[in-house]
Amino acid sequence: MIFGLDGVAIALLIVFLCLFGAIMTGFPVAFAIAGAGAISFGIIAALDNSGLLIHYAIDDRSAEYGALLADGINRDSISVFRYPELPRYEEALFPQGWEQALNRNLSFIVNRMDERVIAGQSIETLLAVLMFVMMGITLERSKIANDLLTTMARLFGPLPGGLAVSIVIVGAFLAASTGIVGATVVTMGLLALPTMLRNNYSPELATGVIAASGTLGQIIPPSIVIVLLGTLAGDLYAAGQEARAQLVGCGDALTYLGEPAVLSVGTLFQAALLPGIFLAFLYGAYAFGFALFNPSKAPPVHTDAATGEVVTRGEALTWYLGVPLALIMGVVLAGQAGLIGTQSFTVSAYSQSGESADLRTNVSDTCRAAMIDLHGQEAWDASVAQQDDIDASGGGEESRERNTEELETARLAALGQIAPIGSGVAVVFLLLALVLTTARGVMPTGDPLPLMVGGAGVALAFVVDAMLIGPETGPGASFLILTIPFALTLVGVVVAFQRLATNELLRVVFPPLVLIVAVLGSILGGITNPTPAAALGAGGAIMLAAYRKLQEEHRSGKVILIASLAIVVMILFGINFDLRIQREGISFADWVAYVITLAAYHVAFFGLLYGCWVLFRTNVLSPVVRETAKVTSMVFTILIGSQLLNLVVISFGGEEYIQDFLRSFDQEWAVFLLVMLILFVLGFVLDFLEIIYIVIPIVGPVIYGGEMDPKWVTIMIAVNLQTSFLTPPFGFALFYLRGVAPASVTTGHIYRGVLPFVLIQVLGLAILWAFPGIVTIVPDLLPNN
Repeated sequence: MIFGLDGVAIALLIVFLCLFGAIMTGFPVAFAIAGAGAISFGIIAALDNSGLLIHYAIDDRSAEYGALLADGINRDSISVFRYPELPRYEEALFPQGWEQALNRNLSFIVNRMDERVIAGQSIETLLAVLMFVMMGITLERSKIANDLLTTMARLFGPLPGGLAVSIVIVGAFLAASTGIVGATVVTMGLLALPTMLRNNYSPELATGVIAASGTLGQIIPPSIVIVLLGTLAGDLYAAGQEARAQLVGCGDALTYLGEPAVLSVGTLFQAALLPGIFLAFLYGAYAFGFALFNPSKAPPVHTDAATGEVVTRGEALTWYLGVPLALIMGVVLAGQAGLIGTQSFTVSAYSQSGESADLRTNVSDTCRAAMIDLHGQEAWDASVAQQDDIDASGGGEESRERNTEELETARLAALGQIAPIGSGVAVVFLLLALVLTTARGVMPTGDPLPLMVGGAGVALAFVVDAMLIGPETGPGASFLILTIPFALTLVGVVVAFQRLATNELLRVVFPPLVLIVAVLGSILGGITNPTPAAALGAGGAIMLAAYRKLQEEHRSGKVILIASLAIVVMILFGINFDLRIQREGISFADWVAYVITLAAYHVAFFGLLYGCWVLFRTNVLSPVVRETAKVTSMVFTILIGSQLLNLVVISFGGEEYIQDFLRSFDQEWAVFLLVMLILFVLGFVLDFLEIIYIVIPIVGPVIYGGEMDPKWVTIMIAVNLQTSFLTPPFGFALFYLRGVAPASVTTGHIYRGVLPFVLIQVLGLAILWAFPGIVTIVPDLLPNN
């Protein structure tokens, strides 16, 4: 035994040293990981073949081991860490030889590649990475950051530390629109750092706030980190809960938990929204507080006055806050009162079958005890009472066809629960009303008549929906009924957009904001999963960048605008009509909607091709494609290499050894705290990709196999991984910033400047630990996909 350590522990140390050494050589990380796996396997195989690595395994034939089993201890809970006094015997790391281990690894590699890279269930979600990367690089090339920085500096510059606060806001905005740390840090470093230094800002504050704000793309959705982490977390959570259920004597996780053990990337996007905004708030608060205590190091900066009409404080409060808040609260209260809600309903021709209680009660005594311990005696007793009532009423009977009277009764019961105003109509016209009120605030002296016409159209839409549109009204009829209110509203909205264009802030923020709302809204609202939303974002970014280029050339962008309108038409008709023409009995309205949608599709596709041509002609598309291919190739190559390294760890029992060590702790929070500490330390030397693909699969079955909320666990890990970009000496954001910083800014300035923000992230982690509701509240309120 070398150094008195078990052979598995020594092998794990060899793997880590090979990985660390390979990364430090400067060789491309994607290939260094695979090379570290091959080299470490060769070293371990040679040492094991020489008899230098000895593993002390528990003797499962001993009397002491049998006594533990007789006491009801599960076999999987027995390990050398929890029961070090158990008899053990010596064996080689590869009992059947390293040759067989290598053969087994090769077959595992093929299966892993097929499962996780080529044709597995997660490949569709991984495709979202490619399109989110393309969306971010395209928007970065469209000079959106330049306009945002200029506008925000003009807005916040006169405040103490205003430039630093504006950097945080722009960083959060770019995080939601690009999600690429390197591009954000480099862009803001080139554009903002010279300006901040020229205005006597402290180099430490300037570099720290730029580096930290650039990393917000790691947590604010759409985040590539969450996409990659979520594809692993979903599998680990499902497998961990299945193992947990079987460990306590239940057949499956659904029985034990009372709900499916499912965790989707869309749900994680919902969970990450508030923590990301919260971190940005902490960054901004620190910058503002620093300026208050050190005014000479973060002085106010006065720039040229913004264009647009001067608005008094009373007018701003009325039209930017008071009226919009009243409209939103009115819709929310109407929804709670039952006046606004979904108007769709279905009545099955068959009676319901298979009714069941909240918890399954037909389980073994061992499983029952475990479920009572998990859910509580009260929940178990309530489920038993529910099941008794169901059995007594014949609820367990097979489904049967309803007669005419039963169908009519069920239909009337469903109609009685329908709200008079549809939620879709309410949301659409509420958004249009907010556009009208904002336009009024932008130009208070403008003619109010067009905006009043638009407001009348909004009010008419609510009245018409309540009086003329019911749950049984067809989509075609509903569309025609709302035509007049929509036309009136459009009169005001067209004028409103013209007035909004005179405001510099809205003119800069509005186009990318619409794209962000479209992408995130479709994911957070449960309308679609991240992959189609990413495709929408990539296409929208191309058209937005093309429109920007056409404006720079003083050429018309009508083709892009018409294509954007066509996309809106496609979405509206897709939601309101059944466009499946393969079915039987297609109505005339559905045929008309299908033809209109098909025409809109071709217009949108032509607009997208035209946008690509504009970007290609202006030498934007080629570098975008090259950078997208480079980043996504790196991600997928690291994924492949990490599978090889993981399988090396599995081959000599390293994964099981680590998991047994973590399971030896009695408190689940202690295990998670230890894992978080390890991830934080590894962030000093490893990139987030290596940590996700190498470390998380090893520790994941333990931390996702307990009682902690998987959404909270994943977001805590994601925030922790964000420190891998900031922590000296190997934080990638620091290298990006060092590459573009002027000579007057030293590496010491950057390190000292980023340390307070690392501490802020640790504080943020502590707050999320103490108040997990910050993570879980949004997924609890929004539908999950």
